[in-house]
Amino acid sequence: MESSKPEQKRPSGLVDFLEGVPDPRVNRTREHNLIDILVIGVCCLICGGEGFSDMESFGIAKQEWFLRFLELPSGIPSHDTFNRVFSAIDPQAFVECFVQWTETLRSHLGGEVVAIDGKALRRARDKDATLTYVVSAWASESGLTIGQVKVQDKSNEITAIPELLRILDLSGCIVTIDAMGCQKKIAREIIEADADYVLALKGNQGTAHEEIRRFMDDLVPPDATLGPPPTPKRIDYLETVDGNHGRIETRRYWISDDLAWFEDKGKWEGLQCVGMVESVREIGETRSYERRYFLTSIDRDVHHFAKACRGHWGVENPLHWTLDVTFREDDSRARSGNAAENLAALRRLALNMLKNEKSKSSLSIRRKRLMAGWNGNYLRKVLGI
Repeated sequence: MESSKPEQKRPSGLVDFLEGVPDPRVNRTREHNLIDILVIGVCCLICGGEGFSDMESFGIAKQEWFLRFLELPSGIPSHDTFNRVFSAIDPQAFVECFVQWTETLRSHLGGEVVAIDGKALRRARDKDATLTYVVSAWASESGLTIGQVKVQDKSNEITAIPELLRILDLSGCIVTIDAMGCQKKIAREIIEADADYVLALKGNQGTAHEEIRRFMDDLVPPDATLGPPPTPKRIDYLETVDGNHGRIETRRYWISDDLAWFEDKGKWEGLQCVGMVESVREIGETRSYERRYFLTSIDRDVHHFAKACRGHWGVENPLHWTLDVTFREDDSRARSGNAAENLAALRRLALNMLKNEKSKSSLSIRRKRLMAGWNGNYLRKVLGI
């Protein structure tokens, strides 16, 4: 049986940063330490729990283990206490601590791709309420979520993205955003952050999308049945082919710095090139074909352009798919106050910690969560204490 004798109560790693979260409660209602509530909450999510009732049950089951480094002056908080506290915590202050801790893990690499993308919290709302979205920043090389902000609907991503950009260290990075974020103001924010951008274009940019589509399609006439067409001057080309499980996907990338024809060139801060990606997917006898168009501030380097596009698409599996399938984010019904946003941050924090633990790098996130729940020593490794 493990001893419950307290060790030196000196927090380290993540716990240091969580101590910076302001306590929203008045003194007379502080029956439990805020740091105890936060640590039990994140440990519960690391080990496979989901909501506030799970946090209470997990804390009770692991109380002797937690007493090694937490004070727990009034024992384990109830699920109602977890709910009230996470509903009241200032999400901006919580995310700031999250960002500060994540920066200690992140390897800043030249040209690192940071994908900005939104995800709905589908059940974290009352019946007639507006669907809530969380816009996250995903650093592809590090494999970490490095920040998030909440918006009330998809259209408000336009105002949320600049807010997110301002809290991140993006120097030297390539920021990728889907068509919703293809805005002149956002391009300027990225350049002012000493970063580059690759912005997807769709019909929401009206004439710009149509001009660039026409320019690229004239240079490279679309035909999904043919191989790569001749490459004109001032345009670079790259092709990749991936195949598995009976599916073959061919991606062709073009990037051009010929912008003399583009009337709005001066309105996009830092604009250097336009790009196009052609995707041809073959599954048996079925073939699908798509072209996408981009504005970018990077130089005419098709390998960097392809890396940025692949980095943005990669956010779907390592982040969104994992949150939905492994952490069951879409099933979360936390909705009072700031609870949905703070739990979303806590899930991303737990995922970052599991990814950052390298001693079991061969294990999937699911198996790492099981291991952390079974083995207190491994859970401490994940926590960094």
